[in-house]
Amino acid sequence: MEPRNTSPSWSPAKRVLFRFAFSYLVLYNLPFPLHRIPWAGPIITQPYQDLWHWLVPWAGKHLLGINITIRRGGSGDTTYNYVQVLCFLIIAAVTTAVWTVLDRKRREYTRLDAGLRVYIRFALAAAMLVYGAYKVIPSQFAKPFPSQLIEPFGEASPMGLLWVFMGASSGYTIFAGAAEMLSGLLLAFRRTALLGALVSIGVMSHVAVLNLCYDVPVKLYSLHLLAMGVFLTLPHLRQLLDLFVLNRPVEAVAARPPRARFRRTALVAQAVLVAAYSGYLLYESYDASKEEGNLSPRPPFHGIWTVEELAVDGVARPPLLTDATRWRRVVFEYPDYVSVQLMDGSRRNYGLMVGKRRLTLTKFDDNTWRPSFAYQETQPGLLALDGTMDGHKTRLMLRREDESSYRLVSRGFHWINETAFNR
Repeated sequence: MEPRNTSPSWSPAKRVLFRFAFSYLVLYNLPFPLHRIPWAGPIITQPYQDLWHWLVPWAGKHLLGINITIRRGGSGDTTYNYVQVLCFLIIAAVTTAVWTVLDRKRREYTRLDAGLRVYIRFALAAAMLVYGAYKVIPSQFAKPFPSQLIEPFGEASPMGLLWVFMGASSGYTIFAGAAEMLSGLLLAFRRTALLGALVSIGVMSHVAVLNLCYDVPVKLYSLHLLAMGVFLTLPHLRQLLDLFVLNRPVEAVAARPPRARFRRTALVAQAVLVAAYSGYLLYESYDASKEEGNLSPRPPFHGIWTVEELAVDGVARPPLLTDATRWRRVVFEYPDYVSVQLMDGSRRNYGLMVGKRRLTLTKFDDNTWRPSFAYQETQPGLLALDGTMDGHKTRLMLRREDESSYRLVSRGFHWINETAFNR
């Protein structure tokens, strides 16, 4: 005889809410875990992505009367993303209605609920590990670039200011990443899952508020991760209330462990898999840091250069604030990119090609504009440029600035402060 189901019946409202939550959360997290497979994930899930790339623009046009032209542009809060969430809600609502009609005799979903929570637990754990790894090895928030050091605070975007704030302190960035990775590691194991969910709520509340207040276009994603952490804690709200608020004794939650002979093998396999995935993410972050972060190679002349002398057709142009188009600084940050700050504080960006003895500037929207300069570093930190620009012979003398003179990177940490150093 089959064992009788002793699970208590759920109320009709709880059953409907579960069906909707199940449908929406699975839709939102798919194609997890396939897209988390290193190297092969995007290839495996491409047909699924192609389906949404067709459905979302169709829904935008026929349901909302809008044309969606941008799918991904460095933002997770595009019109595409909001319409996709609307599609998730509609599909989840329809699925809930059909499911309710077809399965109206079922009184509870205890096992399916347990399976959903395992799925959400690992989806959230993977996301937290990714978030954390790219901070533990600082690649998401690199140290302030030279161009950011000379940019007035008032000219920065809120998101740009946040990126500089995080990048200016590697210690804080690593701490934030470690908290995120800790949440992911705790979520990966059944006995520590609730603690991991609570840590994720604290961490993601901070992240979500930063995204909202500094206009970082990851609002939808961070709020969903926060909601997933809350979802995992819902069955334990009574115990948490008794423990933390009412100061009442709390009984241990009875969990059904795997069979004894498989318990140790499963735990070891799980630990190895989590450790391997965490190591892979840390390596990916290290690799990204070598590409564009703190560990990236510096191009020739990297840094901030002050234009001490500028002569056009032999006539000197002194550094007057009234001469708005005169170059004030030249900033070399990337091998193929240079930024020029003018006397009025505005900046112009150019493409850059550097040869053995000559460098050439290009405009991104005008291939015919290609001023070329012979360069010579007459002494360390002093660079002479001679060439032709806009049909005029131009000579510049550049002196490298000492970036450590900027307070943001030189102030450092002090245990003792006799007065507040607030500038």
